[in-house]
Amino acid sequence: MISLEEVLNNVNHSREKRNNFANLILDNPEMLPDLLSVCNKVENEISCKASWGLEFLCKNNLEVILPYLDELLVIASKVYQHSAVRPIAKIFEYLILAYYKEKSVSVRKFLSTTHREKITEICFDWLITDQKVAPKAYSMTSLYLLGTEFDWVHPELKITLENNYSSGSAAYKARSRMILKKIKL
Repeated sequence: MISLEEVLNNVNHSREKRNNFANLILDNPEMLPDLLSVCNKVENEISCKASWGLEFLCKNNLEVILPYLDELLVIASKVYQHSAVRPIAKIFEYLILAYYKEKSVSVRKFLSTTHREKITEICFDWLITDQKVAPKAYSMTSLYLLGTEFDWVHPELKITLENNYSSGSAAYKARSRMILKKIKL
């Protein structure tokens, strides 16, 4: 029997390979705890590949991650390699969009206030630390929506975006402008 890590060694950035890997996990959901365990090996490059697969899995079926939100939050608070931070930030965006915009019954059932508060904290960390633009952009979207529930988020988000605007990339500035327009303070 081939191990999950051996399978991951054949995964690369290509959409096709990541999608094939996500389908493998979708077809074998009992592998998800092992996948999360590999994602948690944050010092190892293989954790990045596992995170790519996890993102594609969540894109295809967000509900599979719901019983594992506690584990996902532990991993998210530890990841630091961009190739792992970006997909985890994207998964957070999927979850937050499903919760606030789509009002998904299953996501609303599993994504507790404590989970949403922890996602808020992690997204702010990504926004104020040295991250590439993608996780910052996903975090802005998540934080904007979280701010519709948590009163303190929009004022903090506004200050953070305004303070970092001048040093941000063109993409960062574009997303900042879009979010700042939505924030009514």
